[in-house]
Parts: sequence; C-alpha cells; structure tokens
Amino acid sequence: MYKTIVVHIDGGTGQESRLRAAALLAVKYGAHLVGSGATGISWMDYSLLTGSMAAPVVGDDFQALRDTAARHLEEFRQLAARLGVESLDARLIEDDPRYALLLQSRYADLVVLSQDSDSEPGGPARVRGLPAHVALRGVRPVLVVPRNYQGEPIPGTVVAAWDGGMQALRAITSALPLLVHAAIVRLVVINPDTLSDFHGEQPGADMALWLARHGAKVEVVVEHTRATTGDTLCALAGASGAGLMVAGAFGHSRYREWMLGGTTRELLERARIPLLIAH
Repeated sequence: MYKTIVVHIDGGTGQESRLRAAALLAVKYGAHLVGSGATGISWMDYSLLTGSMAAPVVGDDFQALRDTAARHLEEFRQLAARLGVESLDARLIEDDPRYALLLQSRYADLVVLSQDSDSEPGGPARVRGLPAHVALRGVRPVLVVPRNYQGEPIPGTVVAAWDGGMQALRAITSALPLLVHAAIVRLVVINPDTLSDFHGEQPGADMALWLARHGAKVEVVVEHTRATTGDTLCALAGASGAGLMVAGAFGHSRYREWMLGGTTRELLERARIPLLIAH
C-alpha cells in the first residue's frame, strides 16, 4: 500500500501531469503527498560562492532560486488541494534535485517523476536523467509519467515485464497496490527459452499464481520475437490499451556514473503511458 508519495516539483512542463497522477494515487490510497522542490544548489556550493568577490551578487541569485522554488511549491499546494488531496506538505530543499529526491525517497513508498524532454529549458533545479538516477541509485520504485499524460495511473490493463530476475521481481512487488486494482495484468514473458534457468515448465505461471493469490487478475503472455524488449512491451501496451507498464530497471557499474541497460533506456524514452520501474 502506498501511504507516502513524493512528487518532484520544479515548475517544468511536465509538472501538471505528474502532480495530477500523484494526487490521484494519494486520494485513492489515502496517502500523504510530499512535494519536493529543490533550489538546485547546496549550502556548500553557496558557501564556496559567497567566499568570492561576487558574494553580494551570488547571494541575490541564490535567494532568487529559493523564491522560485517556493513559488512552485505554493502552486503544488493549491493544485493538490483542488484535486482532493487531504494530507500534504511542501518541502524546500537546498540541494541538487537528484540528491534531494534520493533523500526524500527513503521515507516514501513511491516517487513520481516526469519523462525527460529535449525541449525542457535548463536551470539549476532541472536535470536530465532524473528518473533513471532516482530508480537506479534509490531504494524506492519510481512512477515515470509522460509530460502530456492526462489519464489515471490506476489502470484497466497493466503490461508487466517478467524475466525471472531480481529487478523484475522488485518492480512487480512494488507495483502490487496497483496490480490488484487492475482489470487485467498482462504478465509478459519474452523469449523464455533464452532464460530457461529462471522459468519452470510454464514460463510465467509461478509469478501469475503469486499475483493471483494477492487478488490480481492475470493473463500470461509469452512472446517469441526478434524485436527488442522495449519495442515488444510498448507494442503490447498500445495494442492492449494499457494504462500502466511495469518493468525492472537495469544499470551497469557501481564505480562510475550509472549507465542504463538498453531496455530501461528504451522504455524511459518511448513509453506513452505511466511506467513504474524499480531496480
């Protein structure tokens, strides 16, 4: 059950759609909604900058960042209240959004973010790669909402990827509050012969049974294809009229900047409906 939901607030083009999605979930589950707004600069950065000759100018610029973030959080309060959220708070964080969200996610059940956009204006409080960063480095699932999405992420149909791996298991388990409310969960197993060690005689059957025991209505879909996993999942979601996709998030290298697995990158770039990912 989702009882604390964090939504990123930055005043960007995707804010309304992700806030609407987060608010609808908060109302559905009686959850507390946290709006997380970051200035984009930490107090350590501020201290270093104010030690320079341009300290007065830097101080004014930093206050402008705080004022902007505070204004966006006030917009969050007003819209969330109009959408029926009864329990909420707005948090102004003096830091980079990536680190602010990682901290907030530790004390939440779900983080709601927007897809990246090439057309989004830059700025200290706006960073690319935010969904992947929070999902791969954090400990909570991330719901990634398309910027123009106006639907409700409590769907009639869910397309959930299952390959027997730990990432897929974490994603499906994290999505369970949504899956049990779906009209049907299409549990998709792609080319199971290549992952025979992770499946029994009937690929997907054991996971489908586990989900059914939790009250989900499940249909196993086995796909034999030469298409990529991302292409296959997006095509199935479109053909099914799905309102949600669920998939494990893959990354490589713990000792340098995270690099996305191909499927994760495809889904984050191409999904036209909300995507729940977990690592």
